[in-house]
Amino acid sequence: MEFAERVRGSLVGGALGDALGWPIEFLRLDRIRELHGEAGLTDLADAGRGGQVTDDTQMTLFTAEGLLRGGRREDLHAAYRRWFQTQRLPGPGRFPDGWLAGQEFLYASRAPGNACMTGVVLDCTEPVPFGQDGPVNPNSKGCGTVMRSAPFGLVGLGADEAFRQAALAAQLTHGHPTGYLAAGAFAALVERVAAGVPLRAAVSSTLARLAAVPDNAETTEALRRAVRVADEGPGSAESVERVGLGWVAEECLAIAVYAALVGADAREALVLAVNHSGDSDSTGAVCGNLVGAMYGLSGLPADWCALVEGREVLLQVADDLVAFAHGDRAALADRYPLPVG
Repeated sequence: MEFAERVRGSLVGGALGDALGWPIEFLRLDRIRELHGEAGLTDLADAGRGGQVTDDTQMTLFTAEGLLRGGRREDLHAAYRRWFQTQRLPGPGRFPDGWLAGQEFLYASRAPGNACMTGVVLDCTEPVPFGQDGPVNPNSKGCGTVMRSAPFGLVGLGADEAFRQAALAAQLTHGHPTGYLAAGAFAALVERVAAGVPLRAAVSSTLARLAAVPDNAETTEALRRAVRVADEGPGSAESVERVGLGWVAEECLAIAVYAALVGADAREALVLAVNHSGDSDSTGAVCGNLVGAMYGLSGLPADWCALVEGREVLLQVADDLVAFAHGDRAALADRYPLPVG
């Protein structure tokens, strides 16, 4: 399978999981089953929100934009500031800062995370060594770090550099080591899977990378728990909740890995990833990024792809990431102006 097919799958897959989980975020499992039956919400057409995406997909796109508009820490910070404007304004202004900020569908506030919102309004901070508490929201390890970090694994950085850059960028909003190390682990997983590495082998390599940094215990244990529960038998919502609820970064990552391991295909994995009593849109988005990279765009449910909000923008950004990974910046200059100075 070509790399471009996997990158397209990863971005669109993340949006599918986000859109499927968004209507049932904040609902307990028993309530989800009351509304949708014992299997839960199983079809995006039944979600009732027109394929809407949330801050998970929005921030993922702005992460990609930050990488494409320079890739430095300050460039990512500026991109997240542009995302923040989409949460405050009714639509793009007359002269939006870049092509992405001109996309109308992104101007929607759908339960964005507190740490992401409070973190981006602060000045761009210097990173701290791994294992130390960062200066921004030092006690926060919310899943907002993980759900936006797939693009670090989709631009050809290599797994170690994807881990490093994603973890450092996560410190812009979340200072707890587990929060930013889980983001690094996710980016490394996406990098490996997008390169064609089987998921189990990618998890093993990522665990080895985590072992080399301080304060990795929570992220390491969450990933090991995901594999352990996946090995016990067929997937179920009850097993998902044994892995976690997804509000914190390491559990969000672990649920996504669990669902991707036990799901027979992308559709089954996404349904597993969202039907639980936790942060359904974020676990769905992270799982979608993984299974999209595993199965490619053609392996995603075509009927869902036709419904999801922003599909053409997602595909364009995916193609732009591939061009960037191949060193072809010429086609990107109009959409992604580089910072001056």
